[in-house]
This record gives sequence, structure tokens and C-alpha cells, in this order.
Amino acid sequence: MARLLLLNGPPGIGKSTMATRWANEHPGVLSCDIDVLRSLVGGVDLLAAGELIRPAALAMITAYLESGHDVVLPRLLTRLEELERFERAARIAGAAFVESLLMDTEKASIERFHRRGGPDADPGSWPARVRAQVAAEGGDDLLADCHRRLLMLLAARPATVLVDSVAGDLDGTYRVLVSLVDGS
Repeated sequence: MARLLLLNGPPGIGKSTMATRWANEHPGVLSCDIDVLRSLVGGVDLLAAGELIRPAALAMITAYLESGHDVVLPRLLTRLEELERFERAARIAGAAFVESLLMDTEKASIERFHRRGGPDADPGSWPARVRAQVAAEGGDDLLADCHRRLLMLLAARPATVLVDSVAGDLDGTYRVLVSLVDGS
């Protein structure tokens, strides 16, 4: 049975990095990074691009799952109804839905977000654009609220696989993810 593996977590925690590695080490898996897709939408801000691309991403995920192949989805989802949209897409495709949450402490998560992309990142790069958007919407207060909302979502979804994302230990974090999700 195909499965949709959601890698949820705060911004900059390593979701996209883990998804890329997962896809590279699991042949045939689609890494559907919606941030990459929304970067292809021109002429609008990040939030508008996300709204425009989401239906296409859901359709792509559903079609890929229906073909019998797995999808890994690195995505920050703090609202239950948004998470359930992706869970429904998996169910419609006859696939399993595996929900994971990559987490660190609130303080460490915020620090990791600010290190993302490095201090000399091109102002037009994806990390710089995300940092500007976060700053415009509340900065560290927004990031702290995001962390708290993820913890509340975790409490409401006990089947979620919780993965401690250790800064600087990509290999160790990945091994824990594989062991918890694949049981190996």
C-alpha cells in the first residue's frame, strides 16, 4: 500500500532536508515540497502563492499515491483542518497516512530558523524571502506561537510519530526518523 509521509515541524527544523534524503534512499518516492512549488508562482507574495498552488499539490500527491508510489511531504501544518486535507488526499488515493513531527525546543527551533540559509544568503533566495515574511508577521513571537501550536496539534493527534531533530546531527535525526516510521 502506498503511503503519504508527512514531515511536519517548525520552519528551519530540517523537514526539506529529511524529505530529500528519504526520497533519495527510498527509490520511487516523490518528495513533494510545496515551498518549491510555490516558488514557481510569479508575481504574488509567499502566502498567496501557497493558496494558489495548494490544490495542484493535492492533486499531484493524490495522483502519485494512486499510481501505487509513496510521497513524502515536508510541510509546516499548524491547523488541524489543513493537516486533514492531506490526510483525506491519502485516504482518497487508498494510501496510508503517516504523520511525523520533527521538533526541537522552542528556543533552539527559533535559533535554527535564523541560521537557515546563512547570514549572507541572497535576498531573493527562498530562505531570505521566508525570513522577511516571518519578520513582517511577528518575527520570533510568530515562531514561538508556531512551536506552541505544533505541540497542541501533537496532543490532539496521538498517532503522530515524534522525532527529536538534533541540530547538527542530520544522520542521527534521519536514522531515528527511519526507525520510527519504517520500524527498522
